[in-house]
Amino acid sequence: MLPISIPDYRDITLEHLVLDMNGTLARDGVLLPGVKALLDQIKPLLDIHLITADTHGGGREAARELGIRFHKMAPGPGGPQKLTLVRTLGAESVVAMGNGVNDALMLKEAALGVAVNGGEGAAVAAILAADIYTPDIHDALALLLHPDRIRATLRR
Repeated sequence: MLPISIPDYRDITLEHLVLDMNGTLARDGVLLPGVKALLDQIKPLLDIHLITADTHGGGREAARELGIRFHKMAPGPGGPQKLTLVRTLGAESVVAMGNGVNDALMLKEAALGVAVNGGEGAAVAAILAADIYTPDIHDALALLLHPDRIRATLRR
């Protein structure tokens, strides 16, 4: 659990981290260097979920390697499926991270939405739906290890 009090904005208590895979944690289906070490530091704080269409077929293996929960989306639009996961977990306790148009709904609904600009770029819809934009997944995950960065960014 990660409580964060944001001055003149709101208080949130995070319990879950929901992550997109490609463009966020991975490029072309391959996990980015350094992601596992950061997630290992976050595991004592949050229950971590990976949701993906599994475009490159390595999602289940990546989740196993990372020691996190795996959710494979069914064929069809991904945005509503990601939103359903966030709502099922309790949106008020979720931090979501992603980069694509299909991440926008979950970024907007989550207590904290973080748009990540990976090697694929970040969709404008994802950026506009998020609370915070970061240049890469390493900076995004570091926010959770240094919550004062979140406070500084979102305080009014």
